[in-house]
Amino acid sequence: MTDKNQRKKPYPLGAHIECDGIRFAFVSRKVSCGILLFDRKTGKSIDRIPFLPEDRIGNVYCKILRGLDASRITYQFYEEDRVVPDRWARVFPAKSVYGKERRREQLKAGFLTEDFDWGRDRFPRIPYDRMIGYCMHVRGFTRHVSSNVKHRGTFAGIAEKIPYLKEIGVTTLELQPAYEFSEIAAAEELPEGLPYAVSLENARAQGGGKLNYWGYKKGYYYAPKASYASSEDPTVEFKELVRELHENDMELVMQLYFPEDVKRNEIAEILRFWVLEYHVDGFHLLGTDMPADLLAADEALADTKLWYYHFDTDHIYEKGEQPLYPHLAEYNDAWYYDMRRFLKSDEGMLNSALYHMRHIPEKAGSIHYLTNYFGFTLADLVSYDYKHNEANGEDNRDGNDTNCSWNCGEEGPSRRQKIKQLRKKQIKNAMCLLLLSQSTPLIFMGDEFGNTQKGNNNPYCQDNAVTWLDWTNTEKNAELLDFWKQLIAFRREHSILRPQRELRLMDHKACGYPDLSYHGQNAWRPQTESYFRYIGLLLCGAYAEPEDEKDTFLYLALNMHWEDHELALPRLPKGMGWKRAISTENGEGEKCESDPVSDEAVKRIPARCIEVYVGAPVCEKKAAKKAEGRAASAVKERT
Repeated sequence: MTDKNQRKKPYPLGAHIECDGIRFAFVSRKVSCGILLFDRKTGKSIDRIPFLPEDRIGNVYCKILRGLDASRITYQFYEEDRVVPDRWARVFPAKSVYGKERRREQLKAGFLTEDFDWGRDRFPRIPYDRMIGYCMHVRGFTRHVSSNVKHRGTFAGIAEKIPYLKEIGVTTLELQPAYEFSEIAAAEELPEGLPYAVSLENARAQGGGKLNYWGYKKGYYYAPKASYASSEDPTVEFKELVRELHENDMELVMQLYFPEDVKRNEIAEILRFWVLEYHVDGFHLLGTDMPADLLAADEALADTKLWYYHFDTDHIYEKGEQPLYPHLAEYNDAWYYDMRRFLKSDEGMLNSALYHMRHIPEKAGSIHYLTNYFGFTLADLVSYDYKHNEANGEDNRDGNDTNCSWNCGEEGPSRRQKIKQLRKKQIKNAMCLLLLSQSTPLIFMGDEFGNTQKGNNNPYCQDNAVTWLDWTNTEKNAELLDFWKQLIAFRREHSILRPQRELRLMDHKACGYPDLSYHGQNAWRPQTESYFRYIGLLLCGAYAEPEDEKDTFLYLALNMHWEDHELALPRLPKGMGWKRAISTENGEGEKCESDPVSDEAVKRIPARCIEVYVGAPVCEKKAAKKAEGRAASAVKERT
């Protein structure tokens, strides 16, 4: 059954089918350790096979077993009298129920025994200037009955929502931890100081453990989470999701959280595995002291998206080298905090806002967001001044106290129409800041239709209506959803909003206008002192990339002050004037159009409002107006 001559290949770790048997490799510093084999169907023990001293290389024990049918067995390891699940396992065949405690003895590993038909699957490799990110929790996205999917709270449920995600412009999904982890930890799994875990009455009712809904803990990094699958085989269901996303030119990026006790030299192997086995498009690396620059330089990951707080591109790339596929991106909270403060009219934030709206790192991308899995949702950001985390069972001590939020005059739900309208307007302003900035926007699930978590800014332990998306809000808040779609369409239409490199504030092509310029009450004279909260941004479409996607002029009028202000629109080339395309004051863009003007104009921008003007040929617009007038007269005559 065993083959002593095959002991010199300890890697890869775990258990793997090879042509001459099954290779088992296990890391242990104990003398007494070995392999436990079980019948896959009944779970009964088949054999207990010890590792021998000659099976050891360093701290790795390795052995090949022959004559086993991998489709009929499961396995675990043991150390002395302690059962040890294989943390390199590719699959745990026993179907798990979400929220039910699983002990070590229940985590029996299996094998990837069937080839998956990927067909003509290809990686979309969407560049950052064309990407719209959407962060989601697999279970929370479709678990609510209002999601109207067949397989609620699963990978298959996400696949059912792909048409919706495409409709709202999403190109790239970012999944909160979807590798195997124990959301209700057994007692022996709880080290002291475990983050994101707290005793709750509802968790005790489910199994007596501690609930970790988010999953930011050490896990089994080579296996998709079984309780996120509707089928008996989570590996196939996850691959089907990735394949269907790719067929729709969409990507999947996984969050991987690595606490300090995970060996840093193993992380690259984990990333390569998900790319090769599951065709994953990228990773958001979470954890301290990550070998980010080493991973960025890994040749096998050169066209895989990698997101982290910072990458030292000066050392990753040689001098003068441009990456064939820029796959790195900064993902940090600087944009998050500064733009929240600008949105709520804090003093001294104008220059920070202007920097963030144009900043794109050299040889990398930048992911910007106003909301994420942590902190307030977008609707709560304009409805609460303070966190309301009482349901977490920690006397509201958990979660961030610094939210940079403003409740618009009343804490929590309000019946006052004035406050409700202001909140809606502020959400639209936030959407504009996200989608009119020139790096890569990302939103958290449900923000496009006003999802609320009732003021909870740290719902790590809430597996209920607090964190499940209520899809009835797509109808209740249809105006917000329509506005989001309008902005998405506008961003797609205007390539100057999506530069591949940071704009330089210069006319370096000598076309008569800088690529980006700022304006105040007088054109070309920005007012950026600390007490100013309004400004105009002129984007020159001649600087749009690539060359065959030349754009027109855009003017972004930002007024985050609580008073109306005048802003000057610069004079355009002869024959062109300004048309208002978007306003957060009046609702949908179709209702915001105004006659273009042929000369420099001063516009009064309402308080707490963002407006967008587009350069358009005057004569064509006048002709269109006349045609509309003739058509209206003809209809009137007929009626």
